[in-house]
Amino acid sequence: MVLCPECENNLDLDEDGVDEGEIVSCPECGTDFEVVTVSPLELKPMEEAKYEEDDEEEEAEDGDYS
Repeated sequence: MVLCPECENNLDLDEDGVDEGEIVSCPECGTDFEVVTVSPLELKPMEEAKYEEDDEEEEAEDGDYS
C-alpha cells in the first residue's frame, strides 16, 4: 500500500506496475507526483521536480562566457 505524501490517502498503486519517471496523481487531493524510485517506491511532488529542473537550467545559463 502506498500513501499520498500530502494527504496520506491510499494511492492504490501497483508497485510493480509503475516505472521511474512516471507521473501519478492522488485522487483525493489531486497532487501530481513523479515516481523517483520503484524499489522502494519513492514519490516526489511535481512542483518540487519543476523547481529542481529550473535550478539546473539557471546553473547552465550561468556558465563561463569568456
